Amino acid sequence: MSGADDRQGSGVVPYFRYAVHNPYNYALLTGVGAASLLTGNGFLALAGVGLEALWMAWAPGSTLLRRLWFDRAHAAAQAEAAAAERAKKLAGLPDEDKVRVVELERLRDQIRVLAHDNRALTTELLRDELTKVEALGASFTELLLSSRRYRNYLASVDLGGLEAELREQERRLAAKADGGKGGGKPATAGTDELDGLARKNLAILQKRREKLSEMKEYVSRAEAQMQLVENTFRLLADQILTMRSPAELSGQLDDLIDGVEAVRSTAREAEGLMEATS
Repeated sequence: MSGADDRQGSGVVPYFRYAVHNPYNYALLTGVGAASLLTGNGFLALAGVGLEALWMAWAPGSTLLRRLWFDRAHAAAQAEAAAAERAKKLAGLPDEDKVRVVELERLRDQIRVLAHDNRALTTELLRDELTKVEALGASFTELLLSSRRYRNYLASVDLGGLEAELREQERRLAAKADGGKGGGKPATAGTDELDGLARKNLAILQKRREKLSEMKEYVSRAEAQMQLVENTFRLLADQILTMRSPAELSGQLDDLIDGVEAVRSTAREAEGLMEATS
């Protein structure tokens, strides 16, 4: 990482790039270049190069410019990219899911407005709690996207066919075992190999059934947690005007965040389950 790039939050802020790629720097370079061409004065071009060199030597490392300009530009760029990515993901959702997202956002905005209308709750005291509300809204969207992805995957799997194949493998192995007890033909290398492959195939089928069952359990948990978020937001919108202390809001939000995080922590496991059953 170069000296012109520093970490802000979880990423690297490309201060050097922001110093180069901005309308003011473009205007300077274009203006000096055009003046030099029109007048035929090479010293103007040299002066422009010198000014650009001084700018690039100073601007990326300037604490003042970082605080007042570059950090804000970086935050805005990240927010824009996140919004575009979120819109892209939501575009693929069925209408019923989109309606849930829009309704939760409406409740979130309503809670924010009503909280500020409650004179017993100062803006300073509410800041942390409203941040939690924003985080829960984002987590709800994540849960909705992941659970829909898993629902679609489960819908693409022939569960009935899997169960039928599993029962057939179990029947064949049981029949062979019973035939062996009855003193049938002695086993050969070929039949032993086939029996071994059949047992491995049965184990794979059983593992698939187990993983698909775990995936269905995750979808159920995610849906229950999303419903809890929705109902809690409705409750907060109903009662926030009468709250006397941010602690009343904090307790409900903290419990909700803990539940959401518990479900989100299993999302990575669900991703692995999808890969394992593919």
